[in-house]
Amino acid sequence: MVVITLSTIGYQEVHTLSHAGRVFNVVIIIAGVSLVFLMIGALTQALLEFELVKLFGKRRMERDIASLRDHYIICGAGRVGHSVAHELSRKPCPFVVIETTEASVAALDPKWLALVGDAASEKTLRDAGIDHAAGLVAATTTDATNIYIVLTARSLNPRLKIIARASEEAAEKHLKTAGADIVISPYAAAGHRIAQSFLRPHLLDFLDITSDRSGNFQMLIEEIRIMPNSSLAGSTVGSSGIHHNFGIMILAIRHADGNTRFNPEAHEPIGSDDFLIAMGETAQLARLESLAAAAARMRT
Repeated sequence: MVVITLSTIGYQEVHTLSHAGRVFNVVIIIAGVSLVFLMIGALTQALLEFELVKLFGKRRMERDIASLRDHYIICGAGRVGHSVAHELSRKPCPFVVIETTEASVAALDPKWLALVGDAASEKTLRDAGIDHAAGLVAATTTDATNIYIVLTARSLNPRLKIIARASEEAAEKHLKTAGADIVISPYAAAGHRIAQSFLRPHLLDFLDITSDRSGNFQMLIEEIRIMPNSSLAGSTVGSSGIHHNFGIMILAIRHADGNTRFNPEAHEPIGSDDFLIAMGETAQLARLESLAAAAARMRT
């Protein structure tokens, strides 16, 4: 009787019901129908909320990407592209990732800005804000796709700094011809590193210590820009007190005119928009970076 009633089949009773039995039957009918409607309503609400979250989340991400300036575009979030995005997020630097499928985007860190589309398409690159971008990374798994991405990106923004991944050695020339500023082959870099581990193990250990970002080591090499009107601008390496006050070594100075001075002497000037290549402890480098920009912020 319960199955017949809840399924609304409506067969006759298996035996004659009393008045109390009919009342109980009515209660079962109302409860059963109400339960079905509640289940349908809950399922519909869940689907609507899911779709609305996706819709509003997508629109919010599009607005965030449209507001980006001087950001980086990463085309392809494979092993190389994902590593680039991870390093940029540590700085942090603004960036947007372009992937071909929704599943690939869903696998990324939800804090990262990402687009689904063809990175070689003008529309996708414009949606990623290429007109206002500072750089682009072509890191897909095929050289032909990377060449096409570089060609399209260079035509849309001639001032863009483009770094491309090359799987084959022969592709490096084509990528540079297409407009890439820097071409990096992960396989060649890995081979070089393995050879250096045999030939110059102590030098490689030192470089590992100064480039580690995992927090295991405290000594790092950083690039620090001297902002306009900074208190360091107009001083010299000796008078700035960088080594005395912070315990930081200045390995090189990249001057605003493009000239680079390695191992600068105490009388070497430090100017506005110069870049210091400095080595020191993480905390001290952070203090120096703040000093290089603090005066500019206070005066503005």
